[in-house]
Amino acid sequence: MPDMQHSTPAAPPAHRPIRDLPEELISQIAAGEVVERPASVVRELLDNALDAGATQVTVRLSAGGVRLIAVEDDGSGIAQDELAVALRRHATSKISSLSDLETVASMGFRGEALAAIASVSELSLLSRPATQASAFVLDARSGELRPAARSTGTTVEVKELFFSTPARRKFLKADATELAHCLESVRRHALARPDVGFAVWHDGKLVEQWRASFVPGQGDARDALARRLSDVLGADFVAQSVALQHRGGPVTVTGHAGLPDAARARADHQYCYVNGRFVRDKVISHAARSAYEDVLHGHKQPVYVLYLEIDPARVDVNVHPTKIELRFRDSREVHQAVRHAVENALATPRAAALAAAEAGAAVTAAKQPQAHAWRAQSALRLEERGHHVADLQALWGPKKDPPPDSGQAHGQSSEPWAGPRLAQRAPAPPLSPAGTAARDIGTEARRPTLPPGSQEQGHALPSGREGQEVARSLDQEGREAAWPLGQEGQEVAWPLGRAVAQIHGVYILAENAQGMVIVDMHAAHERIVYERLKAQLDSGARMASQPLLIPGTFAATAEEVATAEESAEVLATLGLEVIPFSPKTLAVRAVPAVLAQGDAVELARSVLAELAAHDTSTVVQRARNELLGTMACHGAVRANRHLTIDEMNALLRQMEATERSDQCNHGRPTWRQLSMKELDALFLRGR
Repeated sequence: MPDMQHSTPAAPPAHRPIRDLPEELISQIAAGEVVERPASVVRELLDNALDAGATQVTVRLSAGGVRLIAVEDDGSGIAQDELAVALRRHATSKISSLSDLETVASMGFRGEALAAIASVSELSLLSRPATQASAFVLDARSGELRPAARSTGTTVEVKELFFSTPARRKFLKADATELAHCLESVRRHALARPDVGFAVWHDGKLVEQWRASFVPGQGDARDALARRLSDVLGADFVAQSVALQHRGGPVTVTGHAGLPDAARARADHQYCYVNGRFVRDKVISHAARSAYEDVLHGHKQPVYVLYLEIDPARVDVNVHPTKIELRFRDSREVHQAVRHAVENALATPRAAALAAAEAGAAVTAAKQPQAHAWRAQSALRLEERGHHVADLQALWGPKKDPPPDSGQAHGQSSEPWAGPRLAQRAPAPPLSPAGTAARDIGTEARRPTLPPGSQEQGHALPSGREGQEVARSLDQEGREAAWPLGQEGQEVAWPLGRAVAQIHGVYILAENAQGMVIVDMHAAHERIVYERLKAQLDSGARMASQPLLIPGTFAATAEEVATAEESAEVLATLGLEVIPFSPKTLAVRAVPAVLAQGDAVELARSVLAELAAHDTSTVVQRARNELLGTMACHGAVRANRHLTIDEMNALLRQMEATERSDQCNHGRPTWRQLSMKELDALFLRGR
């Protein structure tokens, strides 16, 4: 270590007078904020082209954009006497007053991009409006203005980026890396404007081209957007995503949300647009991520393209020089709109959608001779009988054979529907940690505990419509079974098919019109119980709370104390009781009963932090879902439990009727489809 006793104190800095900076240095400082790399130039020039009403934009690059960036468009163009004005700092045609700034709807408005780019490069501006006989080109460095040949539109040419600031140029990456960033910038604009064609050339070679897929006033905008998404992100993205459209208050959300199976290791396929502008916003990202919370496994990142339309007066886009960040007047309404839009889109089980997509193939196959056919089985309607979620336990009870004289032998039934039998149970007790919903209902060879005084009887599952006729279907082995008809009295294919076997007490093997379905029965039943628990709690019940014998105390910040006092009712809904013990201390007097063995203080701190940072309803729902997930995991049928064919079929029907049944609440898939084509490939059939 240096000898601190003999160190010489640093001399005070010499006094410098305050003075105005030269205009060129001011522009170069501004360029440091606006122009980070070649992709930043591409973004700014594309914004200007789209604001000019362009329908075709061509980007030409050389050396990743370092040597050359040329953006050509067929927009409205710039008049001859305005070319020099366009290169001045803070000169723009987009706004002229404060009210314009507060309601700006154009891509650009700051009026400093061209001036900043010109200060660190060799820039030329070539343009011709429709009312002008010829085009003119302006050299930004020399100020020379001369006639040129060009059709209506504008071409901005940027050469030798950062030639005047060598230090900045040293920070650039390899040409291939800079090219990738430029392509990503064009890609973001292409996703927002399917009505505009884009082409990218690099060193004389066409590297990307996306033709306009929509003409305003002609065709369907949704189909055009799907085609553009397919062109830019690949056909797999559209195939593995669901379209969404939702309106929440003043916010309209449209786009596509990727299925959980399409999640990636990186968040590189997440695109958010507000009024047509690509943005990175924590509110939108958090809302989208929270919608995927209980359907994603591990740390995978969802994929989505979201378009938000909102009154420009409710958004402040003048937050960052690059305009990639913004601020909402009411972030809560935006968060809720995005979350509900994505959640609703992901809620529909995918099995039905896959069956509908392949309906044509199923119809063709149905015309061919088949050994047997099957009909749709109605979903379980436990709620119609006034039963609680815990009654799902009855699904796994052993089947009770009818007495010989009941008239139900050989597949005959006096009920409207003869199928899997459920034990008729008394209403379950209210939801509590010790209630039947949290019991292990999958232990092998053990029947569920019935409420005192109840009697178990054979009971046929209702079809959902009284008086439906029962259709019979005979298989090759001569076994007879009765299945209900669809609501229109016609055969309806089951999306998840009919169960044929159980594999090692873990998986259910089923056959449907597309081929073979493999179901993880524990994961599937866990999702069913989880959704039922959520529905029951949504009806107004509170989480059971466990008082602590010795309250846990901790030193709290002023923000934590204020949050605890303001959110006392919310904390009570979660089963927490946190009260001020002193001006700087909080005491935890009760915790959710399910987490009674956990760290009460740490739980309280984390919940208070969430309440302070995010929307109250979001925090409540997240904490509630985590608790219910724990209960559902313990309440679902366990592996190595033998199920009858009727019980397996009943589980498949429940999956088809349960929201988000494609994944368990831990994000693991509950079923997989193997098509006949894939099965044939395994055995080299047709080769």
